[in-house]
Order: sequence, then C-alpha cells, then structure tokens
Amino acid sequence: MPIKNSELILNPDGSVYHLNLRPEHIANTIITVGDPDRVDTVTKYFDTVEFSTHKREFHTQTGTYKGKRLSVISTGIGTDNIDIVFNELDALVNIDLKTREIKSDITALNFIRIGTSGSIQKDIPIDSFVISEYAVGFDSLLHFYDSAHVQDFKISEALKQQTDWFDKKSDPYVVKSSSNLLKALSSEQTATGFTATNVGFYGPQGRILRLGIQDTALNDKLAAFDFEGKRITNLEMETSAIYGIANLLGHHALSMNAIIANRATGEFSANPKGIVDELIRYTLDKIIDLD
Repeated sequence: MPIKNSELILNPDGSVYHLNLRPEHIANTIITVGDPDRVDTVTKYFDTVEFSTHKREFHTQTGTYKGKRLSVISTGIGTDNIDIVFNELDALVNIDLKTREIKSDITALNFIRIGTSGSIQKDIPIDSFVISEYAVGFDSLLHFYDSAHVQDFKISEALKQQTDWFDKKSDPYVVKSSSNLLKALSSEQTATGFTATNVGFYGPQGRILRLGIQDTALNDKLAAFDFEGKRITNLEMETSAIYGIANLLGHHALSMNAIIANRATGEFSANPKGIVDELIRYTLDKIIDLD
C-alpha cells in the first residue's frame, strides 16, 4: 500500500521535505555533523564536490575523497533532529518516491558521526578521540518506536539502579554501535567508550548557571557506573538516537567523538577546532575502505 502524502512529505521537485534531497544526491556512506558550518570543514579535504544544498540546519554535500563517494550532512543539535534526518535518508534509498512503496531490496547505509563531546572520566583527557561502542539515551525518542529488540535492558536497568534514576525523567535506553564500523575505525589513537546522550546542554549535563537542577550528583553517579566493566565515558546530544534509528532501519552507525572538555577535571581544550580537524582527517582516512 502506498505511503500517504501526509506521512512521507515531498517537495515539488520530488525531494524529501526537510533535507531537500533526492536519491541521486547521497552516497551509501554518510558522515553526520551537528554544525552546518562543519560540513565545509569536512569536504575541504574532498577531491571533488558534486552536489550541495542547504535548508534550515540541514546542510548536505556529496563528493569523493581518495576515490570514495561520500556524503556529509549536518543534523543540527539534538535527538529530535536525528529522527528527521535518518528517516528521510532511509526513505531516499528504501522507498520508491514515485510509487510511495517500500522497496523489496533494502539498502544498508553507513553512518559515521563526527562530533564534539565532554569526558566525565579523569583518565580520558581533552584532545583525545572516543569511539562510542554503546550509547544510553536520556531522551524518549526510541520509546515512540517498536524498539525493544534493539535495546539492552540489562544495562539500562543497572544504570537506573546505580544512579537512583529520578522516575519523572525519561526512561533511559541503551543501544550498541555497528561492530563492523567499530572495528574498522578503531586504532591505538582511539579509546572505546560508552556515551550518554543528553536532552540539553546545561541542566541535563549538570551545568548550573542561574537554574538549580534536580540531581546535582548525576554526573558523578554516571562516572561511577559500572556494568560488567563498562563505564560511561562521555556526554553529548545525538549518539543514542543515531544508534537507535539506524539499528531499527537496518543501517550501520558509529559515533566518533573529539573530547574538547573534561567535566571531571574542569578542563577545556585550548584548540577545539584543531582537535575536531584531526578527527575529521583520521575518520576520512579510515572510511575509504568501507564497503
């Protein structure tokens, strides 16, 4: 049965509603960044750029790096934007936009997030790279989907118990990264981590300016969390949704984090743009051999 116009919204040129993209505009390996301006900082290393478009916070460029076709797209900040971006990118490859029918042969995309993050462990220093093996989401996005089969409930239940989780907050969910991508992009230059995805930058990450927060010890509790040797390493705002939606749709996803702050020591990188640029170049050189 065709998908209704109100459910899959297309622009007059046949592109998907928010991203302004048609199927031919994207590659099978897609780098996501939060900041629209960061798209150019990635594609400046490309050999060629064949396509570019920008609508709202969603900036997309597609081209080649050392012969491999890649797309780079900005998602903006937050898991709600990930819901938009990943569903529309999936629609481009797995729904016939003319007939509005789901294709019989499903295409699996590679998604690699390159973003900034803050460590909550003293031994994960600023200006280092953390690859998220797992992510825990403190938003509620994944609970709107039939998603139990991609969640690790043992870890999320342990987290709630060990942190004395406030029951009026969203129920945490835990999702794993792509094992293949994790193996392909790891090296002696990276640490393997467990990322907490927050619903905000200030209160939800324990920052206090003029507003008091419900649990002033939450970051310390998260840093002390341990499940069979797994500990939470860093905080950011998109990874759990990336892993959740990608897993549900049959795609592969991995989050690469440039650690620009250490919340445990109070340090902030003296050159955050420089460490992000290093991570971009590292990631590009690692993904050129992906299928």
